[in-house]
Amino acid sequence: MKSKSILVVEDEKKILEVIQAYLKNEGFDVLIAEDGENALEIINREQVHLVILDLMLPKISGEDVCRKIRTMSDIPIIMLTARSEEDDKIEGLAIGADDYMTKPFSPRELIGRVRALIRRSYREEQPLADFLSYNHGDLEVDVKRMLVKKNGDILNFTPNEFKLLYVFLVNPGQIFTREQLIEKAFGYDYDGFDRTIDTHIKNIRQKIENDPKNPVYILTVYGMGYKFGGGK
Repeated sequence: MKSKSILVVEDEKKILEVIQAYLKNEGFDVLIAEDGENALEIINREQVHLVILDLMLPKISGEDVCRKIRTMSDIPIIMLTARSEEDDKIEGLAIGADDYMTKPFSPRELIGRVRALIRRSYREEQPLADFLSYNHGDLEVDVKRMLVKKNGDILNFTPNEFKLLYVFLVNPGQIFTREQLIEKAFGYDYDGFDRTIDTHIKNIRQKIENDPKNPVYILTVYGMGYKFGGGK
């Protein structure tokens, strides 16, 4: 597994040190924050792959930190809390946590959950063949040369349009939000707005669909995002 960056948000120094030591021993890069305000600052400036988040924090509560993270990212979150009531767990998951552990907890179990969540969230994309053909040659993609053809004619694709199409091709059937498409196609440092994805999608459809208003390749999943639906 490639090294991933874990943000640990915990104001109890001893617990923070134990978690940090276990994570480093497992090969993870570790960032630490002792309050909610600092946690959000780190997320805004660093690449973070998973957050271990205590609920009882100074300045900004863990619940509010979780809500704020969910407005800008789908980073996996494991909540830590001394509260063990079922309603508390349900509330934590409802506001965006992916997993929930109550104190005291086993550091080894925490590491196991971190690894499982990392595996589920960052599956390696399957490599593509150099040349792909869909619907009996209606749509053809030369991956190495970054060429897209429709009925044998080369289409004029911008680099960003090709990057976006590539994300769909390597993840057939998977639904992506606009934010996820930005992250996968253009990276964390992309300066555009998420609605620019809609413009790119519209332009791609104009080029590859027989009827852009009734697409068969890039499909809209209402209330969720987009997915690739083209059959080979």
